[in-house]
Amino acid sequence: MFGIFDKLTEFFKDMLLGGIKANLESMFLDINEKVGVIATDVGKTPMGWNGEVYNFIKNINDNVIVPIAGLIITAVLCIELINMVMQKNNMHDTDTFEFFKYIIKMFIAVYLASHAFEFSMAVFDVAQNLVNKAAGVITTSATVSGDQIVAMVDTLKEKDVGALIMILVETSLVRIAIQCISLTITLIVYGRMFEIYVYSSVSSIPFATMGNKEWGQIGTNYIKGLFALGLQGLFLMICLGIYTVLIRTVQVTDIHASLFSILGYALLLGLMMFKSGTIAKSIMNTH
Repeated sequence: MFGIFDKLTEFFKDMLLGGIKANLESMFLDINEKVGVIATDVGKTPMGWNGEVYNFIKNINDNVIVPIAGLIITAVLCIELINMVMQKNNMHDTDTFEFFKYIIKMFIAVYLASHAFEFSMAVFDVAQNLVNKAAGVITTSATVSGDQIVAMVDTLKEKDVGALIMILVETSLVRIAIQCISLTITLIVYGRMFEIYVYSSVSSIPFATMGNKEWGQIGTNYIKGLFALGLQGLFLMICLGIYTVLIRTVQVTDIHASLFSILGYALLLGLMMFKSGTIAKSIMNTH
């Protein structure tokens, strides 16, 4: 019929190949671009990530939390004074050096509580330095380029319409799965920053307990949690680095192997980034 069937077949094949190419570009290029953006976000301090939120949290700490911390310090110091008096046989065994130590402890406790927010931010400045140094070693760009994707699509031109439809469906499903994983990774990174803001907003209260041996465990555990959040940023960067190294091993000449490899690596990336906080807390022995 004047080659109409061949032209229709060619038309459908071109349309299917275009859809497959779009899916491959989304999988190989978009997620790698997303990885680069996430790597940049991980390396930011709370102030650098969003200055307005940082100022809001700082105002909460200064105007709401610090007065409460002052009450806690008062209670802690009163307990310390009572214990000191009782230990000295109701002041019968007076030692002026004990009062000197008490005054020093009082000064340190007040100083820590009033500067707790700055100390908390200093932890994340150190964490940013670690992440930036790691970024100098870790590359967050994959070697799969647009030309390689075009070459991959060219190898499919000899396949029939039925095979191309199956490949299009396959790439579409994998693309949707990877987009969901990419969204999950974004939520993990942003969730960590939200946790940092919430954690830092009440920093004065745990620091106010540092003046007492029993209550001081609250402050100690809080400081461990701060360092765990900072360490989590380094672990996120390491996960991204491992992912990009694995992406380079993908054989772009075999579309089926490439699809399942990229999906598997993306799943591993999402899983390990999800567990990064737990790993950091276990290392710092915080709970």
